Amino acid sequence: MAGLDASPRVGVGVIVVRAGRVLLGLRQGSHGEGTWALPGGHLEFGETVPACAARELLEETGLVATAFRPAPYTSDVFAELGRHYVTLFVVASVPDGEPQVMEPDKCRGWQWCGWDALPQPLFAPLQTLHDSGYRPPLD
Repeated sequence: MAGLDASPRVGVGVIVVRAGRVLLGLRQGSHGEGTWALPGGHLEFGETVPACAARELLEETGLVATAFRPAPYTSDVFAELGRHYVTLFVVASVPDGEPQVMEPDKCRGWQWCGWDALPQPLFAPLQTLHDSGYRPPLD
C-alpha cells in the first residue's frame, strides 16, 4: 500500500505512579493531538528500554527516575497515518519533584490522574493498555 511505513516503530511509555495516581500529559503538535498520554517516545537505535524511559521522562517532564520495572506492551495500528507502533511500558520510581512542561510544542500540561478515572480521550497505546485490564502498582 502506498504511504504505509512497512516497519513497526517501537515506543516506550513511562508509567509514573505517585500517591495512587499516574502522570498524564495532554498531547499536541503530533499524532494523537488532543489525547492524554503517558510520558514517553521512540526507542533510539542501540538504546535500552530503561535508558529511553529515563531520557524521555527527563526531556518531557524534568523528572528523574531512580528505577524502572517492566510492564506490558501494546501493539497499535494508526491506519490514518499508515503507522504501526509497539509500545513497551515501564513503571518508573520517581520519589520527588513535580512535572514541568519541558516541551510546550508537544504537551499542553501534566496532570496526576486516578487509574480508574482517566481523562478522555486517551492516546491509543494507553487506551489499549487500560482496556487490557492491566493495573499499575498504585502504592
